[in-house]
Amino acid sequence: MDSLPAGGPRYLKRRVKGCTLEVHPTERALVVQYEVEATVLGELGNPMVGERKECQKIIRLKSLNAHTDTSSLAQKVVEECRLIPSSKLHEVEQLLFYLQNRKQSNDIQEKKRISPQDSTPYAGVELDEVASINSIDEYVELLYEDVQEKIRGATLIFQLARNPDNLEELIQNEAALGALARVLREDWKQSVDLATTIVSVFFCFSSFSQFHGLVTHFKIGALCMNIIEHELKRFDLWQDELQKKKKAYEEFSENQNLKKEHEKSFRKYQSLLTKQEQLLRVALCLLLNLAEDTRTELKMRNKNIVHTLVKILDREDEELLLVVVSFLKKLSIFLENKNDMAETFAVEKLARLVPCDHEYLLSTSLRLLLNLSFDTSLRSQMVQTGLLPKVSSLLADEAQRQLCMCILYHISMDDRFKSMFADTDCIPQLMKMVFDCGEETMDVALISLCINLAANKSNAKVICEGNGLKMLMKRAVKLKDVLVMKMIRNLSQHNGPTKSLFLDHVGDLAAEISEEEAEEFVIECLGTLANLTISDLDWALVLKEYNLVPYLKDRIKPGSAEDDLILEVVIMIGTVSMDDSCAAMLAKSGIIAALIELLNARQEDDEFVCQIVYVFYQMVFHKATRDVIVKDTQAPAYLIDLMHDSNGEIRKVCNNTLDIIAEYDEELGEKIQNEKFRWYNCQWLEMVENRPMDEAEEPFLYGEDGESFIGDRDLLERPDLFYSAEGIISADGAISPEFYTDLSSLSEQFVPADRPVSAYGFRPDEQFFFNYNTASR
Repeated sequence: MDSLPAGGPRYLKRRVKGCTLEVHPTERALVVQYEVEATVLGELGNPMVGERKECQKIIRLKSLNAHTDTSSLAQKVVEECRLIPSSKLHEVEQLLFYLQNRKQSNDIQEKKRISPQDSTPYAGVELDEVASINSIDEYVELLYEDVQEKIRGATLIFQLARNPDNLEELIQNEAALGALARVLREDWKQSVDLATTIVSVFFCFSSFSQFHGLVTHFKIGALCMNIIEHELKRFDLWQDELQKKKKAYEEFSENQNLKKEHEKSFRKYQSLLTKQEQLLRVALCLLLNLAEDTRTELKMRNKNIVHTLVKILDREDEELLLVVVSFLKKLSIFLENKNDMAETFAVEKLARLVPCDHEYLLSTSLRLLLNLSFDTSLRSQMVQTGLLPKVSSLLADEAQRQLCMCILYHISMDDRFKSMFADTDCIPQLMKMVFDCGEETMDVALISLCINLAANKSNAKVICEGNGLKMLMKRAVKLKDVLVMKMIRNLSQHNGPTKSLFLDHVGDLAAEISEEEAEEFVIECLGTLANLTISDLDWALVLKEYNLVPYLKDRIKPGSAEDDLILEVVIMIGTVSMDDSCAAMLAKSGIIAALIELLNARQEDDEFVCQIVYVFYQMVFHKATRDVIVKDTQAPAYLIDLMHDSNGEIRKVCNNTLDIIAEYDEELGEKIQNEKFRWYNCQWLEMVENRPMDEAEEPFLYGEDGESFIGDRDLLERPDLFYSAEGIISADGAISPEFYTDLSSLSEQFVPADRPVSAYGFRPDEQFFFNYNTASR
């Protein structure tokens, strides 16, 4: 041995300083933080080089439980861990006591939170030897031997990679990683165990974002896609072969050799399937980690990753299905991937997983279904595959309840499916949840689903069974709950027994209509009352007892409140106007004039116009209010103007109202008839009035001096210009109302094919009966 040079280092001195103790944030363990001071001493013992490093040691306490003697355990920890001085015994005991009483997360809950990419998908081939980071070069040498040695070398490297502390050192060994990538690329078809082990090594790197570049560098992602595609094809061949042998065995059931061969093939198939699913699981986990980068995810989509994943949904292995469903859930947030899932009928395959015993698989499947339920066509598929009763039954599972309510809410948005809820146990469970809330704030998803379901008559019947409506009213009025009142409003719109139940609550609703209450709540109360078109309800008594007429009159003034509230007041007035005494009461209060003022202010808003005209329609039925509308207001003039409005509903209500007025007032009736004639024959009138007349060609329209027989008179005052027909034109030239009714019905049957349909469909210069053979040319 050569002697050290003079003044050279002789030995290394290490010293541990500053030991501090903490509890592990998630595990039952103590964390020892300490500092190592290393000093290189020279020949004479003088320090030459010094270095300090902060270190950490975790002491896992697997035996610690509720019955552990913390004093004895603390003594054992101090004795076995030389880093902890004996002076800290009392501190160790206190920390152990804290860990013992700390609320530990339920093991099942912990497992549920672990995502597939955080778990170890493949345990590796069992080996008796323990891998050492110092022997990495020896393990790389094994990768150049036969298949069994390659598996052994890859397994030992995998042992190292499973420890995150070794990844930084492994990444520096480019030869090892390059050799692994080469062996995988060249020999993955020779051995499933070899392929699974090497992919698992790269999976460990893919679990950390900073190593994704390394995995991409060796093109492991693209290789995994090829492996998965090949394995799925091989699976199809296995199944075909198994089916052939099964068919041969069934045809010749007496042949014992065929039976034994089939059983042998089936056992081999199961063994191969288990190994293949391990390979698929680790490969998909790796791809799922790499898909963190959307650009990489796009490359996967271009290679039909969605179709591949949906195909694997037919498998039975729950751990593999968990990875597949998690991957699909991540992909489903993009429109193109969602469309691919629709094309491959992913919903139909997911339906068999709901419900299932694997809690995290169930939760992930529901999350994927929730993402897909935003699409109308996919919601339809969910209903067709029978998911509605399945998801409804899961409302009893508190862990899945929120997801289920959100999915059911999306389904309930479609009117086609609302009635189907009545045949499930969904509504009783929802009502129980509503009543269990007491006075606490109700979950938005819960009450939103209830509001949607209440819009269907069959559901409303189930909701109101027993004391359902009474309990809802009690909560709504006591807590001024707007959303519950929306639900009640939806319930009130259905005719039949359900509406009659509201007779007991009219007073409660009317009492809430005041200026002191919040507008949102009053709007729902007014809307509910406006729906109560019940013959047994004495509206006059309600208006008097709760002094509602002044409130209604004040609220229909433009700008007195929000438009939504004003509109509800107008609708309410229309409902109560069906009652004779109420209509008279409202007319005397001056509400009609206020409505006309509101009509002027909101003439561009079709909803306001339609509802105000409907109030007039209701009021002209009653003699007392008819006189006020016809003689004391400008309502008929407004109605005549609106008779030709572009909105079909407004035209319909106006025409019905004007027909009633025409029967009551002869003068207005003639004016209305003339206006209708002008409108429906405007083209003919325009032609007659503006057509250039030649005296020689048209001698009958002019006198001897060339003066027109019409002169300056209104064309409509010339009865001789109308067509003569018995029962259509009377002796004085006036057109009877029956003419319009008959003509309207005829026009629907004999309207020319090349003319737009109007309310009546004809001009006076057209024949009544049209030849269909001519029209079809």
